[in-house]
Amino acid sequence: MGIVAGLDSSPDFTRIVVCDTDTGAVLKQGYAPHPLESAEGGGRPVDVDPQAWLLSLGEAAGGGLLEGVQAIGVSAQQNALVALDQHGNTVRPALVGNDRRAQVSAVDLVDGLGSREAWAQAVGCVPQAALPVTKLRWLARTEPEAAQRVAALMQAPDWLVWQLLGRPSRRTTDRGGASGTGYWSAATGTYRPDLVELALGHQAMLPEVIGPAEAAGTTPEGLLISAGTGETMAAAFGLGVQQGDAVVSLGASGSVMAVHHEALADAGGMITSLADATGLHLPVVHTLNAVRVLRGTAEMLGVADLEELSALAMKSTPGAHGLVFLPYLEGEKTPNLPHAAGTLTGLRRESMKPEHLARAAFEGMLCGLGDALDVLRGRGVEVRRVFLLGAAAELPAVQAVAPMMFGTQVVVPQPADYAAIGAARQAAWALTGRLPFWQGAAAQVFEPGEELAVGQAVRQQYATVREQSHPGAFAPPVS
Repeated sequence: MGIVAGLDSSPDFTRIVVCDTDTGAVLKQGYAPHPLESAEGGGRPVDVDPQAWLLSLGEAAGGGLLEGVQAIGVSAQQNALVALDQHGNTVRPALVGNDRRAQVSAVDLVDGLGSREAWAQAVGCVPQAALPVTKLRWLARTEPEAAQRVAALMQAPDWLVWQLLGRPSRRTTDRGGASGTGYWSAATGTYRPDLVELALGHQAMLPEVIGPAEAAGTTPEGLLISAGTGETMAAAFGLGVQQGDAVVSLGASGSVMAVHHEALADAGGMITSLADATGLHLPVVHTLNAVRVLRGTAEMLGVADLEELSALAMKSTPGAHGLVFLPYLEGEKTPNLPHAAGTLTGLRRESMKPEHLARAAFEGMLCGLGDALDVLRGRGVEVRRVFLLGAAAELPAVQAVAPMMFGTQVVVPQPADYAAIGAARQAAWALTGRLPFWQGAAAQVFEPGEELAVGQAVRQQYATVREQSHPGAFAPPVS
């Protein structure tokens, strides 16, 4: 029996799982928070010393957790830009997360290349504040002295792999991580160094992109380190999603991604064309409004928590007695309505009850995610089942409404750190040379059943209100 480990260095913590190479069974686990100071206002910091990730990793691996482990895979937060000088030292703290300081830089880059469509064709995504290429532009504009010292670029998983290997001269990344930079194309499998120069003002060394089953190297102690990848790709690999599967993630905002056989360029910028951890592709569509819609509704109705809001919604019926809630509380990305607000229509005396508004909130949130799912379907992406992730996926109202809104089987996996499991699975692949077929996640399965026609009627009513309120919101972009 072989033993492998996967570590997930998320924005807040490091989690390590030790797994059986053949079955994927989790044998041991370790956890440690990152020693980070909160940003102003109590949020996550956008400037982080990468050494914090190493300190957390060391603590999580304490107590002999890695004894007997033959290979390690690394998953880490995406969009974390680590800029190094010619000696391999960081020129400044890593730029992480959705750095709103870079929003103007995103517009600058779009203008610099000519259009959103030009970016979509070049690298499969349009610059936004979170992308490393946009952070490079921000660095060049606001910290020019630091920018001038940048000699090499890495992301969080690349940097951690490099550190575990003892900082060798060879620096590597994988397709998944590279596809989230804004200067590597999943469609062509090549870097666009001209876009690095456009953003930074000069060239910089970029890590070698290695294959999904390749090892990045071996430590002096004989421990094999696999390629590593971003959290999104690792989680998809850990879940065992394949072609025909989509993953809907319910956070404050939402995302929909699916496994596909080719990269999808989207001139409108709604689809971000990422690569997965297996050699395929992961087109992703984001929405700005998911669980924040439920929390806002709960506050307005004066209910204690989302569980109580769910119970209230279950007292209503499909269609919420005629109420339709367009949940664009923070504007919206899909469709592209950055300055929109939420809309509630269908108010009649008989519909003005808490349970109907609660139901409309769940239906509106899931219709919005259904719109995102349809963006992928409209580009030929097959969706036979949907994995639903996030704490809100456990709510009975979500489980009742989602299958009829998505029009397909919905799978709710039991909570686990699928990114760490995916990293361990990658390590097993590199160690054995065979793609490991581990048992899929334990899950609840929900079918649309007889509610399918009702759900489609609710979706149609939602689409009618959306088109009345925001005509042409989903119209194809003008080239």
